[in-house]
Amino acid sequence: MSKKAYSVGQVNAYIKRMFEEDFLLHGICVKGEVSNCKYHSSGHIYFTIKDEKAAMSAVMFAGNRKGLAFRMREGDKVLVTGSIDVYERDGRYQLYAKEIEKDGEGSLFLKFEALKRELEEMGMFAAEYKKPIPKFIRTLGIVTAPTGAAVQDIRNIAGRRNPYVQLVLYPAQVQGEGAAYSIINGIHALDVMGVDVIIVGRGGGSIEDLWAFNEEMVARAIFECETPVISAVGHETDTTISDFAADLRAPTPSAAAELAVYDIFELFDEMEGLNRQLRRTMEWKRDTARHRCQSLANRLQLKSPASQINEKKLYAASLHDKLEQEMKDRLAGARYRLGMLSGRLDGVSPAKQLSKGLAFVTDASGRRISSSSCVQTGAEIRVRLQDGSIMAEVKDVQGL
Repeated sequence: MSKKAYSVGQVNAYIKRMFEEDFLLHGICVKGEVSNCKYHSSGHIYFTIKDEKAAMSAVMFAGNRKGLAFRMREGDKVLVTGSIDVYERDGRYQLYAKEIEKDGEGSLFLKFEALKRELEEMGMFAAEYKKPIPKFIRTLGIVTAPTGAAVQDIRNIAGRRNPYVQLVLYPAQVQGEGAAYSIINGIHALDVMGVDVIIVGRGGGSIEDLWAFNEEMVARAIFECETPVISAVGHETDTTISDFAADLRAPTPSAAAELAVYDIFELFDEMEGLNRQLRRTMEWKRDTARHRCQSLANRLQLKSPASQINEKKLYAASLHDKLEQEMKDRLAGARYRLGMLSGRLDGVSPAKQLSKGLAFVTDASGRRISSSSCVQTGAEIRVRLQDGSIMAEVKDVQGL
């Protein structure tokens, strides 16, 4: 009798349906330690969750990353909520995570979210209540532990950026029982002192270590403080209620110091640049004014009475020279024409004709006799010769 055989795919499909029909596996919460955690470039997170007895493959897809409030590291104790299913192709089952929280901190996260919603509804986080951080300050108040790395970072950054800013430290307890009251006292003391800005914060730690900054009383003290407050709690990924209540949140204490203290050396460089620009502008304006003044002086000189008189004198002298030359030219021309006319006149001169033996004959009244018909027998006539004249009586008139 032959046995009935199933393919691998059929078996895997059957097991997958079994997992799908088990509702307990659809919303299960698994507790364990993170191992082999890898953040893929696609945004998915692949890891193993294990305890001292067993291990299980797990994945959180990129679309569910909002359910992760921290960056997982090797050895983290976590609570993973999701579903367990079979990857049919390989016949492997794994945990598909939708939410991941650190083990033991789940209740604190819930308390954090509840208080955050409550204070937000009350308007304590509203932007219109945020006070601006002064650009230039003289005194900086610091509420933090006196021996922690946070205060050293703030001192180093502030001293490097502006050594003239006075730092006032209120040595507060930032962790454990009584920490919230210590932080509140520090805020009140510095607010009354009248510093320009207050930094409230500490270095990183677990949610329990940072919890004093999640207390409602601390948030209210920050909100009611007249002095602008910068919150700088933990590392960049840590977020507390104080961050939302403060006028400005800094990711780290070092960043808070950079936000509070303006780099005076950068200001000096900027002022030097402005000074150079101002000098160049003033020199350009001076040169422009000088050229304009010189131009106006030249124009004024041209329009002055003395200049105009000199110009008229030069013009009159030019006209005089021109007139004198023209008169000379005209006299020369007249002399030439006179010489020509004189030569012509000399050619027809009676005296010259007389010198040739000719005579000029007139009647008794002095009128010229140019024809024999103008003379009658017995008339007296005057005959002018070169050296004198002769009075004669006409005896006979003969025509041609």
